[in-house]
Amino acid sequence: MDEFDVAVIGAGVIGEAISYELAARGASVTLLDFRGPGMGSTQAAAGMLVPYLEGFGRPLLPLAARSLEMYDTFIDRVTRDSGAEIGYRRTGSLQVTTADESLDEMRSIAADAKAAGVECEILDASAARDAEPQLTAAVSGGLFVRTHGFVVASDLSAALSAAAVGHGARMRVPARAERIAQRGSRLEIQLEADRVTARHVVVAAGSWSGQIPIDGVPPLRVKPVRGQLLRLAWDGPALNRIVWGSRCYLVPAAAGTILVGATVEDAGFDERTTAGGVRELLDAACDLVPPLMRATFVEARVGLRPATADGMPIIGGSTKIPGLVYATGHYRNGVLLAPLTARAVADLVLDNREDPLLAGTSPQRFGEY
Repeated sequence: MDEFDVAVIGAGVIGEAISYELAARGASVTLLDFRGPGMGSTQAAAGMLVPYLEGFGRPLLPLAARSLEMYDTFIDRVTRDSGAEIGYRRTGSLQVTTADESLDEMRSIAADAKAAGVECEILDASAARDAEPQLTAAVSGGLFVRTHGFVVASDLSAALSAAAVGHGARMRVPARAERIAQRGSRLEIQLEADRVTARHVVVAAGSWSGQIPIDGVPPLRVKPVRGQLLRLAWDGPALNRIVWGSRCYLVPAAAGTILVGATVEDAGFDERTTAGGVRELLDAACDLVPPLMRATFVEARVGLRPATADGMPIIGGSTKIPGLVYATGHYRNGVLLAPLTARAVADLVLDNREDPLLAGTSPQRFGEY
């Protein structure tokens, strides 16, 4: 039976980032996943870093904004420690409206953003099409947020795993956690044919976090929300930045590649791509950028985003099970919140220090956990 300081369950971008941060600080870490690194919702993530698109006043915004501030340093560290290249651009985002839509919401967001010191501007129709000449002529205006950007999620996932292993973390896949139980001063994870014990266990299994029985606590309240993402090959003039319309977003993830996302579907644990989802996204993308009619359809991917009832992630320690920590429920913001979550969990596990910014993410807001 293997023994560690920390066992992390879930090798998506959140679990990988936590494992990397813990191992880099000297902890002995094992990372467990029933599929493989980045094979859950991470593999269908567009990697957008866009905390200000949906406006101010949301409880998530302070966390998202702080995590975005950490991203340059985070990418530098992971690149250095992994030796891998990570696609990462901070060229901003352009949220656009068409003639039958109002700019009022964007003007409100822009006013709040400027008051908070965020660089942004409202563009009229001509300026929006100057910024992105491939846009439909129906565009009537847009909101440009300079600080936004994106990271190629598959690059980040691979680099985080490599960096964690480089610092001594042990990757164990496939390994399905079937039960967590307290055994004296340690926690025991029952696997299909083996056991792992650790002083701390971090549950970072995304939509499956509530499916892991934990002795002494109820199932965690996390539900899957299906999102379908398309990848197109495009040899036309490149988009300069993320473009966000009312029905889809477009991310120029790499040269000659555009990601189109993403549906929001209450489909349980059904991970199928569907003809309806693909058609919905293709129609929306081609309406927004008509030249994409000539793009090559490459693939469709599905991710089950882990959602909570209040839209906030669950990050914090259990008050029922000493050593048990939750890091899940990030919904559409796992890639964005990875640096902040990793640091917060490592501070909690290794230094017993809680970030006051995470007061609203406590698992106890949903019951006795």
